[in-house]
Amino acid sequence: QVQLVESGGGLVQPGGSLRLCCAASGRIFRINTMGWYRQAPGKERELVARISSGGTTNYADFVKGRFIISRDNGKNTVYLQMNSLAPEDSAVYYCKLVVLQSGDYWGQGTQVTVSS
Repeated sequence: QVQLVESGGGLVQPGGSLRLCCAASGRIFRINTMGWYRQAPGKERELVARISSGGTTNYADFVKGRFIISRDNGKNTVYLQMNSLAPEDSAVYYCKLVVLQSGDYWGQGTQVTVSS
């Protein structure tokens, strides 16, 4: 079994920054893709960014140039540095890990609220 623990969400003013963290523990052979998704009220969950085991990154158009995804393979952890936050970035953010020989795992979600 794999457990994910997210942290770093909160309330921030427009233009501010937050850093999300998602740490995995348990029976992990190797983590393939690590990603962040978000879901705002009344909307579907959407991809924000993902990073492959080799470090290749993909970003949704609405965060390009503002968010940076990174990972620490030694710590089984993925990060999302979010800069220039806007009210429309408010959502619950979820991490998702694809663990080889195990499956896909989701974090519990962390609320990000951008408001003055």
